[in-house]
Amino acid sequence: MKILLNKTIFINGVKASFHDRKCAFPPGVLRCLTLFMALNVQGQTPTDALMMPSKNICILLSYDAGQFDRYWEGDYLRKNETIATVNRTTILPMAAIGILDELNLFVGLPYVKTKSSEPNGGRFEGAKGFQDIMFALKYKALERSLGSSQLSLFTTVGYSTPATNYLSDYMPYSLGFGAPEFSLRGIAQYQLDNGFYVRGMAAHLWRGYTEAERDYYYNGGSYYTALMDVPNAWNFEAVLGKWLMNNTLKIELNYTSLKSTSGDNIRAYNAAQPTNKVKFDRLGVSVQYYSPDLKGLGIVGYYNNVVNGLNTAKISNVGLGLTYQFNFIKNTNNEQDAQ
Repeated sequence: MKILLNKTIFINGVKASFHDRKCAFPPGVLRCLTLFMALNVQGQTPTDALMMPSKNICILLSYDAGQFDRYWEGDYLRKNETIATVNRTTILPMAAIGILDELNLFVGLPYVKTKSSEPNGGRFEGAKGFQDIMFALKYKALERSLGSSQLSLFTTVGYSTPATNYLSDYMPYSLGFGAPEFSLRGIAQYQLDNGFYVRGMAAHLWRGYTEAERDYYYNGGSYYTALMDVPNAWNFEAVLGKWLMNNTLKIELNYTSLKSTSGDNIRAYNAAQPTNKVKFDRLGVSVQYYSPDLKGLGIVGYYNNVVNGLNTAKISNVGLGLTYQFNFIKNTNNEQDAQ
């Protein structure tokens, strides 16, 4: 399956036509991981195992800072020579809405700013602006007690599309890969009565086409078109977590991977492009605290590091976010009663 645009292109010169009741904000929102866009967006995610209760909403505002000075050109780890250290900052507002106890809606729109630590003689300039707007529905398919333990199964469908007309073919400063994406995820969590739990997630990401500001590029052959085919991908996540302090503190260790199903390698000393085949392995830790005194308020912090990759940046990022959960139906009714 590929999300298509109804445009005519030329390939190799030949014409072709393409017809639990807490607000959860651990790391894990997977946006594009084309080269130099390594998973900086963190926040409330369709990949965890917590559900917002019906008629409740949780708001997240997070700040994420990532940087790298090395990247994989194919599988060769190369140092940034002309662009120095690349910095990527993301501000993410996101909401999780409890439609039903078993069905949640997620909406998010990150603002991204990229730049180098040095001006590079004025040759390169960073970018800034809103990236991709994301919508997702998460459904709790099963919750079953197994003795003193509990097994939970979830599924998530998601869709994202560029919110602005940013330039995707501007690595490493591009805000995103500039293409629509449809995702389907399966999530399973097994939790013990002592607060320990393990969680696994598998997803397939279907990507569409992005439009570059050039009418020729090379991807295993000559393409005489501005349209670039962004590779589909598989995404996996494994988490070991623990609830502490009467379930007000949550600590997680996580492993995340992404593997493109097609694409090309970055050619030697050439810039990356959205058609590249991307793989990565990332390790991370997150801590989330829910205040028992300030009802509905929570704070989350995390650190991630890409430890292995293909055509991607060796990036590390750290983030901090605030969450606030409230019952929007009750608040609306109270306002009406006061009137």
